[in-house]
Amino acid sequence: MSGNFGRKDMKRRDIFKGAVLGLALVGAGPALAQDTKVIGVAIPSATHGFMGGLNYHAQAAIERLEATYPQLDFVLATAGDAGKMVNDIEDMVATRNISALVVLPFESEPLTAPVQAVKDAGIWVTVVDRGLSVPNIEDLYVAGDNTGFGRVAGEYFAENLKSGDNVVVLRGIPTTLDNERVDAFTAAIEGTGINVLDMQHGNWNRDDAFNVMQDFLSKYDDIDAVWAADDDMAVGVLEAIDQAGRNDEMWVVGGAGMKEIIKRMMDGDPMLPVNVTYPPAQIATAIELTALGQVSPTPVSGRFIIGSQRITPENAEQYYFPDSPF
Repeated sequence: MSGNFGRKDMKRRDIFKGAVLGLALVGAGPALAQDTKVIGVAIPSATHGFMGGLNYHAQAAIERLEATYPQLDFVLATAGDAGKMVNDIEDMVATRNISALVVLPFESEPLTAPVQAVKDAGIWVTVVDRGLSVPNIEDLYVAGDNTGFGRVAGEYFAENLKSGDNVVVLRGIPTTLDNERVDAFTAAIEGTGINVLDMQHGNWNRDDAFNVMQDFLSKYDDIDAVWAADDDMAVGVLEAIDQAGRNDEMWVVGGAGMKEIIKRMMDGDPMLPVNVTYPPAQIATAIELTALGQVSPTPVSGRFIIGSQRITPENAEQYYFPDSPF
């Protein structure tokens, strides 16, 4: 999906911003505002494994917090595209009078103006994982270590490939975090002589990644390794390689610790030498910190970054959670 919605959407955002500011000034009932605070949570739908895990942890966190804090209500909305997420946020402000918003932007650019409007209305904003295209809008930012995620993967490539070896890269959805990952990966292999033959967006989706990898395999006869930058994409990449009968030619590094990938590593699959952590449970951290800030004077603003670690066959069992949805 394009990051530009066009003039009509810009006008719509301006109208929304005015409505939000008006609602903040008028209020929706002083008794409700004093007795109960509402936290809105807007996240992408569970369209792939990582988001399935993230949805699971979001729902579990909300259940825990509603039981712990009777003065808090939550409204959770999931979206399969940026437009619906914008509508969800508008509805939360207009009909639920939210005191705080926790949002994992579907895409960075289209969510920036709507979230800025929420912030301008005096509503607390927590951004998770995918940053907005304008910095410092949010009160709290919670994410995995995207720079570390790319760097840890790139360091493995630098350590295990030689000058002249060829790699291909599958990027995620166009977002600030994808840029951070790719920039760090590129910096880690700079000066090694490793050739990046191609780099395309697989959108953190196994079907898209399958198609991208099929294209790579048809275009390039000599590929030594693949950075899939996500375990859902790694699954699609591995299937494409298998169908092409080129399993013995290359290895694949994904990321985020999907249980199927970790199990294959534990079983010694030579195509999956390492993985890099990036926990979907970060959404629970974001929701819980936001809730704490709403019910107490505890300072929770700033940046909370969860470091990325290298997973190897030797330590993979520590990261294997068979009952997890991801």
